[in-house]
Order: sequence, then C-alpha cells, then structure tokens
Amino acid sequence: MGKIKTAAEIAAMREAGRIVARALAAVKAHAGVGVSLKELDAVAASVFSDAGAVPAFLNYHPRWAPIPFPGVICASVNDAVVHGIPHGYKLADGDLVSIDAGAFLDGWCGDAAISFTVGDGRPEDVALIAATDAALARGIEAARIGNTMGHIGHAIEKQARREGYGLLADHGGHGIGRAMHEEPPVPNEGRPGRGIKLTEGLVIAIEPMLIAGGCDDYQHANDGWTLLSLKGKRAAHSEHTVAITADGPVILTLP
Repeated sequence: MGKIKTAAEIAAMREAGRIVARALAAVKAHAGVGVSLKELDAVAASVFSDAGAVPAFLNYHPRWAPIPFPGVICASVNDAVVHGIPHGYKLADGDLVSIDAGAFLDGWCGDAAISFTVGDGRPEDVALIAATDAALARGIEAARIGNTMGHIGHAIEKQARREGYGLLADHGGHGIGRAMHEEPPVPNEGRPGRGIKLTEGLVIAIEPMLIAGGCDDYQHANDGWTLLSLKGKRAAHSEHTVAITADGPVILTLP
C-alpha cells in the first residue's frame, strides 16, 4: 500500500500536476512537421523552469537502465511505445507522438502523458489514440473507494481488448507522491476484486499503453531506454495522476 496523502498534500500535488499539464499542452502546441524532439524537450524544460518546478525524468536512473535518462520528457514516436529519448529526430507528416512528462514542485510530483498526431494523421492512428484515452478514462472511473486495483486493470483491459489493441506487457501505472514511483503498482490488466483495496488519500498514476495489431510484446531499442513494439506497430500512451477521494477520483494533472 502506498503512503496515504492528506487533503493538503493532495492539493500540493495538484499544483505540481497543473505545471505538468501546462508543459504537455505547450509541447503539443509547438509540435509540427520539421520540429525536433530536442526542441520539444526544451519547451517542456522552459515551462518547468518558469514555474520553479524540477523535472522528474532528467537524470532519473533506475537499476535496469544503462544510463541516466537524458531528457526532460519522454518523446516516443510511431512504434516507440514509451521511454523514448528526445534526440534530434525531426517530426514528419503523419507521425504519432507520445509525450510523457513529470515534475516536482515543493517536493511533490505530478506525472502525465498525452499522444497526438502531427500534420495529417492517419485515421487508424487517430482511432488508436482515442482508444487509449478511453481506456484511461475507464481506469480513472474505476478508481473509487472500495474497489481494488483489479477493477482499474479490468476496466483498462476491457476497453483496449474489445477494440483489438495490445497492452504493453509487464508495464502499468504506479503510486506517486514525494517520489515519482511509489507503491503500489497499478495494472493495466486484472480482475475485479483482485489486488489491494483502494482507500481515501491514495494517489496513483494510471497509464494505459496501447499497441495496434493486438500484440503485447516489445523489444528494447539500442539506447537501452526506448521500448519498441514488434513489427513496427504504432502505439499510444495516456496518463493522469489521480487521487482517490470520498467524492470519487480526482484528476490532479489538469491545467
């Protein structure tokens, strides 16, 4: 079970979440054909700096990673599902882009992700993004006192599978607070009634990662960070930081 947050602590996390939301909106607004991923990274860095927030991803170094993460955002394009490093690649017409961002403000973390197309998006990519957003919405709706983590995972899985999409294997959301990744893990698959019970004051990041074609498997890129779908299948990622409250789930990563 993750650390339960007070109402004041959740309010502080909302402020961090608002800055993350602003950064994501600024990145999406700046994205376009010919714009590099490094430029998008600089946009997010500027938003965080102006707000007095500290990037959560920059220099983050989990045990499994060969190097500390070198960017402020994760920028994953087309068949990159998550953890894409923002390098010099320039966006092309029709690219599907997923941006994940996190930041600390006054010691509290917010974490969120969005996906969008560049230029003339392919209809199948637009549908994939819509399905990912819908899966996130279903997961958030299930994040209620008395439900379990299995309810969240089941809601996400049901939405994704019925539309024929895969779910990135072995990955899901997480608790969040003073650290970006806290207990408990938040599954993208599950059965109602399984896992820990959701209690008031728990704050979690819910993040479905859907893959076109129905396959869940992935491979690591040579950079040691980026996770790629198999056979070049497109992927999308959506995420919000959510508080479990007596009034229902409250999204903390809205502008």
